[in-house]
Amino acid sequence: MTAHDPSLELVGITKRFGHVSALREVDLEAYAGEILAVVGDNGAGKSSLIRTISGIYRPDEGMLRVDGREQVFTNPAAARAAGVATVFQDLALVEVLDVATNMFIGQYPRRGPFVRRKAMERETRSFLDELGVSVASVRTEIGMLSGGQRQIVAIARAMRTGGHIVLLDEPTAALGVRETAQAADMIRTLRERGNTVIIVSHDMSLVFELADRIQVMRLGGVAGVRRRAETTRDEIIGLITGAVPGDTRRTEAHLG
Repeated sequence: MTAHDPSLELVGITKRFGHVSALREVDLEAYAGEILAVVGDNGAGKSSLIRTISGIYRPDEGMLRVDGREQVFTNPAAARAAGVATVFQDLALVEVLDVATNMFIGQYPRRGPFVRRKAMERETRSFLDELGVSVASVRTEIGMLSGGQRQIVAIARAMRTGGHIVLLDEPTAALGVRETAQAADMIRTLRERGNTVIIVSHDMSLVFELADRIQVMRLGGVAGVRRRAETTRDEIIGLITGAVPGDTRRTEAHLG
């Protein structure tokens, strides 16, 4: 693998549920130090694509490579082990537990039967500082944080597991203007660190603010891929709706 090769590559990914095709011959390339936005209408195949990359779905056809090596993800743990960190829209944080505990759920540092609480808090603070995350205390319960802070903690937790490819599902869907700006700053930080960042979003303002490239999904296929600097919002919306011709591979039956 060279510096110009994609960190994540999908080739001809097809996923069927009975006679219904959710994904049909989908290609995707995502690079280190880049933000790739994946957009599309409801039912376009975005959810199936996320679940395939994160190991929830196993494709019926096609190939997935991470850092040039072919991978077969049989479950989300396999995807995480390969370096793919996914933050779903529901965040999967436990509100009654504090920041440090959430960061280490399932991986608590121990000495014999005892959790090394101070070490966990120290490592959490160090990692959050490294990412430029502003949280007053790692002992703060998640339920006491703002929506933007929760999103950032969820991203940081995914990063702590070693993921260098970060997949974010609608990262600002439930956030206000200020919190959206916080999350956007965090996403930029990930890019600056050299991570491969994929955001799935309906928010065209966010997409055009952050993305280096935009991949449009339609009817389970890829309608087009555009560099953000070389396209317009009208063209992207046209690809989403079909008003602008794309290369979507149509199917008689489709599930998003």
